[in-house]
Amino acid sequence: MRQRILLISYNERLLIARRVQLEQAGYQVYSALGLKEAIANCKNGGSFDLLILGHSIPVGDKKAMIAEFRGSQTSPILSLWARDEEVADSVDYLAFSDAPDKLLKNVASILDRRAAI
Repeated sequence: MRQRILLISYNERLLIARRVQLEQAGYQVYSALGLKEAIANCKNGGSFDLLILGHSIPVGDKKAMIAEFRGSQTSPILSLWARDEEVADSVDYLAFSDAPDKLLKNVASILDRRAAI
């Protein structure tokens, strides 16, 4: 069974590009453009193996999403962030958003660790 990823962003172009990249790597990707869609996906989409928060999400909304996810999901959270962004608390992994070629490596590493547990 393919691993399920919920990908959230406020930038539609980046959301589509990352989704395509992850799908081509064999992941089943659910995407959400904004806070409301992300929360709806968590409530209606079941459980996910990984949640990815894009760097375009404002820190306040990231914190709200993290709080919501922690109440309904046990999956790890990867937050992509820009170098000048405040880091949101309670995420499991951080990665710079300016390295799209490293996204797949980060995702594979996280999911491999999770599978080994």
